[in-house]
Amino acid sequence: MIGTASGILVASLVGSVHCAGMCGGFVCFYTGSGSGTDAAALRAHAMYNVGRLTSYLTLGAIAGAIGAGVSSLGALAGVQHAAAVVAGALMVGWAISTIAAQRGVRLGALRVPESWQRAMGGVLHAVREQPMATRAWLTGLLTTMLPCGWLYVFVATAGGSGSIRTGVLTMAVFWLGTVPALLAVGLGAQRLFGPLRQRLPLLSAVLVLAMGLLSITGRFSMQHAGVM
Repeated sequence: MIGTASGILVASLVGSVHCAGMCGGFVCFYTGSGSGTDAAALRAHAMYNVGRLTSYLTLGAIAGAIGAGVSSLGALAGVQHAAAVVAGALMVGWAISTIAAQRGVRLGALRVPESWQRAMGGVLHAVREQPMATRAWLTGLLTTMLPCGWLYVFVATAGGSGSIRTGVLTMAVFWLGTVPALLAVGLGAQRLFGPLRQRLPLLSAVLVLAMGLLSITGRFSMQHAGVM
């Protein structure tokens, strides 16, 4: 259990440093022109992360339920840990794509449908007049719906557990690993990451590749480690 949870936490910590750069615009959106370190802004940063946690746990529950269904179908077909195999394959695919991109080879990119962009733009426009803390919570809650490959690798991991409770726990551990980097973004301290930001995507992809291969072989799951 500890080893599996630690693997998710470390991968989340490492990968979130790079992805934090993608969230700077959201932080500017909910803080407006206020200082990133005054009391109101600090409350907003906390609410933003609470909003993310809410949506992450929801995704974990949904993924765990879907994984349970996949495992049941796999068992009927004589396939052991089918959800973990599917999740592992998705993780390996994402890792290979990321490693290839780091080497200058593009294997395809996930594009956000224009209708989706317009819908999200409309939602964010609707909440921009809300108080800062409310705006921050809604931003954290809603922006999870944007297609982020890094996030959905761990949603797949949650689904691979084949359990709602373990899926929720998986996403809770993932969220915990992202908090330091996203707080740093909110506090304007992201430059502390410095040149590491250029190297961490490759390291995070290697970690996910290992997790995916272990998942396929049934050796990477908090469910199978006896957490639940």
